[in-house]
Amino acid sequence: MKKILYIVLDGLGDGKYPCKELGNRTPLEAASTPAMDMLAREGQSGLMYTVGKDIAPESDIAVISILGYDAMKYYTGRGPLEALAAGIKINDGDLAFRANFATRGTGRSIKDRRVGRNLSTEEATQLCKEIKKKVKLESVPATFTFKNTLEYRGVLVIRDNNDKLSGYVTNTDPAYIKHGLLGVAKETGTFENIVEYCMPTRDCPDTEAAYRSALLVNEFTLKSCEVLDQSEVNKNRIKKGHLPANLVLLRDAGDHLPKLPSIKSKFKTHFGCFVEMPTEEGIALLTGMKIVPIPPPTKDLEKDYTLRANMTIKHMKNYDGLYIHIKGPDVPGHDGDAIRKKAVIEAIDQYYLTPLINSIDLDKTIVAITADHSTPCRLKSHSDDPVPLLICGGNIKPDTTRSFSEKTCLAGKIGKIHGTQLLPLLIKYANTKK
Repeated sequence: MKKILYIVLDGLGDGKYPCKELGNRTPLEAASTPAMDMLAREGQSGLMYTVGKDIAPESDIAVISILGYDAMKYYTGRGPLEALAAGIKINDGDLAFRANFATRGTGRSIKDRRVGRNLSTEEATQLCKEIKKKVKLESVPATFTFKNTLEYRGVLVIRDNNDKLSGYVTNTDPAYIKHGLLGVAKETGTFENIVEYCMPTRDCPDTEAAYRSALLVNEFTLKSCEVLDQSEVNKNRIKKGHLPANLVLLRDAGDHLPKLPSIKSKFKTHFGCFVEMPTEEGIALLTGMKIVPIPPPTKDLEKDYTLRANMTIKHMKNYDGLYIHIKGPDVPGHDGDAIRKKAVIEAIDQYYLTPLINSIDLDKTIVAITADHSTPCRLKSHSDDPVPLLICGGNIKPDTTRSFSEKTCLAGKIGKIHGTQLLPLLIKYANTKK
């Protein structure tokens, strides 16, 4: 069996939304990517709907899908996945949310959903301690665990002392909407930037449990705001000219963990993985992939991607395949910074892919490069556009693609596929003999 390198560049594509500042090109089109272009010439390209056509997926359902699982069948909400990665035990009936520290304006208005992206993990840790110490839930007898993960990100788990809670409740974060248990990003400019009230969803199977859940969420939101307003951490941030982290936004509730068969049992393949975010870590734990610890990303792209290249080369021998999830392009996509997104893509190509490709035998390796979703800079949010895909190595015969971009992939031999099809395809190529 050939080795598999499955490389996912978070938010890579911009779909049908080119950027004026890049000469009406997408960041991927405008970027200098000799390594990706070489792989495109030597392999085959296509486009992939990671979850489904007309769905702008969040990363969690997209990753579940591109690892070969039907998200509509298995998905139970992002909150439980991130709680698992944070080391919080989740029992059936516990209510878990992905949380963001944010900045509240007047009343329910939101100034910034991510506190200017400069809230340190240390600051967030202190804010969590204050909330845990000072907030008591009383609308329903309940307890909670609130834990920060990385920078402004965190997890909230609420437990009813007497009964089970329901994940069929709406988000307080206005940038995301729920369809059943699936979280879907809204396009920037299509929603009012205010804190939403949590309510039972229309399709909730247990209205009483969902009502209790919504009561507790709204109580937590209000009381945590009161604590954060008085926090010395926020008073010091304001003195420094920074935005205060005086609001906790919640989204993607779930009330139990998904029951996923392991990748090894499903595909007879032993995978290791490099992941940078709690969501991907939770999915890795559930699917039985061995997590290779890596330092969190920094602002030094050369250092980050060189380290990841060296670690990929080092650990390839230990597994049938490596799943590598790199956050890089997604952040400037959400910020609407096309120039920065182009620079990140170029850095990945230069410092990660170039040394990696120079160190492996492509005849004995299947390399796939794609994304979990598109994050167009023009939208500052996820879109329903399919993501670019290339597969190279082994016995794969090249198509006519000469470079790697959204447009060139449209004409590639792979055509348009769905996320659940990709990993089985890579395993098929890895097992093909000459």
